[in-house]
Amino acid sequence: MAEQPPPCPKETLPEGTPELPNAGKLSPAGNTVASCLKETPKPVTPTAVRKFRNTTDPAPGAKIIFYGSADDPDVATHLTHGIKSTSQCSVASLVSPVPKSEFQEKIQDMKEAIYSSNREAPLGKSHDQSLKLPEGLDIIKTTFGIKIFKDLTAGELVNPPKTFEEVDKKAREGHDLYVLSHEDYYVGESVNRKYNSHFDKSFVYGMETPHYEDGRNTAKTFNWVLDLDSKRGPHLVSKRSDDFKEKYQPLVGKVFDPIADTMNVPPDHTFGLAIRPDEYDVHDLLHVRVPCEFLRGKDRERVILIAVRESLKKANYKNFDVLLEALRHFDKNGDGMIHKDKLRQIFSQLNVNLDDELLESLFDCCDLDKDGLINYRDFANFLNWKDKMGVKEFEEKIITKGKKLDAYLPKDTKKEDEPLPEKKDLELKEPESSEKMPKPLTRSTDHVYTNYQTSSSQYNAVVGGIPTSCYPLCGVPSIRTDIPAPQVCRLSDTTNYGDQGSSFSLLYPSVFSQKGVYEKHLLKKRPKAEIKQILHNMGMNASDGRFEEIWKQVCTKHEIKELCDCEESMWNILNKIHESGIEF
Repeated sequence: MAEQPPPCPKETLPEGTPELPNAGKLSPAGNTVASCLKETPKPVTPTAVRKFRNTTDPAPGAKIIFYGSADDPDVATHLTHGIKSTSQCSVASLVSPVPKSEFQEKIQDMKEAIYSSNREAPLGKSHDQSLKLPEGLDIIKTTFGIKIFKDLTAGELVNPPKTFEEVDKKAREGHDLYVLSHEDYYVGESVNRKYNSHFDKSFVYGMETPHYEDGRNTAKTFNWVLDLDSKRGPHLVSKRSDDFKEKYQPLVGKVFDPIADTMNVPPDHTFGLAIRPDEYDVHDLLHVRVPCEFLRGKDRERVILIAVRESLKKANYKNFDVLLEALRHFDKNGDGMIHKDKLRQIFSQLNVNLDDELLESLFDCCDLDKDGLINYRDFANFLNWKDKMGVKEFEEKIITKGKKLDAYLPKDTKKEDEPLPEKKDLELKEPESSEKMPKPLTRSTDHVYTNYQTSSSQYNAVVGGIPTSCYPLCGVPSIRTDIPAPQVCRLSDTTNYGDQGSSFSLLYPSVFSQKGVYEKHLLKKRPKAEIKQILHNMGMNASDGRFEEIWKQVCTKHEIKELCDCEESMWNILNKIHESGIEF
């Protein structure tokens, strides 16, 4: 027996407050959750109303039937139009028909024997046309038609190797005959009506009509007067719309600020505290310069000094052959120093006019020792800031040995005592050259802390540094010389294998390309005899000994041991001839 629910507690009142009601709501027993969740069925729609509801509000997926014909009998559902037909052949009989007997096959062959197609081209055999040919004709060796000899290729026929004048001259030949037979006139060519000789065919009647060749009258006909007046008239715009666009539409070069008019501050107002700029910038931080060498605020000074140094460099090469000789010319006392007045005199003779302020800046830049004087080496390197000037053998002996060489001095050379730099003040002009030059002037960007070293200084950056063959490279090269070029390239193959020209060759074509010789012809490997024959055809008749010397140098450069089996390109041979300066 199911357990009965406990009875609802009776209403009890507290002992001390009998006059106050109890808190809460007392619900009678019998309302359970099951009774609340039980769905009450909807009332049934009457039949008279249902036909109207089916027309205006049909159920999902139900067929809409007009309420006027809702009570009519359903005849269309069971109605079928046409005549019902039955198939005489089944699918099984079509896929696997019943095999015919031998008698039925003979009867079928006799019926088809009356057709000529069955006799000339029977089923399963090729068409035999030898019956219509003359008797005794060899059908295997006999050929018909005229033998055609190969004359021109399709490329020469479409684009003949002729100039424009030759093609135009050949096209004009026989034009008069085509005018008579086909009425083939040129554009703008008048018809020859065979008038009398006293009548000029170019004569025209009437008066010349004034007109403009730029088409201004035609333009007026396309523009009506009302349209022109509307364009000339002022374009009225609502002030409300214009103010809205000015406030909420972003403009190029103007900060988008819709609430600018509500801030009540000037346009150049900046919110927040103004931060005082530091004495250094990002450039100084990246180079880790010492505080005394910060470049912030010295941009104008640096630009002026660079311009003066460029002018001095050009003037120096124009007026003096050797830089040290020029400075020695102005050193009358022989102390090896140049004073401020003498420096101003040098500028006046070199046509470099500088004011006193700029001269002071220039003097401070060159005087690294801050002793008030400029020695030969500092000022020479200052003028040599861009192009390296080598030191001659005589000057090198003076600098490196540090003593007078009276036996080697010319007669007109002054024998005054001069302070000589040490041997460490010289360095090589190029990494692979034996020519020496004074050590360059130390720039302010080079004064850094001793524990600082850039990665570019480890491998001397890119120019003059370690070649790329000494360390691995990543990525795919632009010119794929690491893979062989295909003999026939596809249309979709856009890879540059090194045998194609660049944009420079298109803008400035070489002499070879103007003559029809391209990169693939110059870079093709050729044997020794073929290259010698090509040079002979070019008019470069070199002797056998001279050609053997050039060939040996080119093959030795590529570390090829067997010189007889060596193959080289015309490009390397021509470059070696140009480097050697050989004349033929």
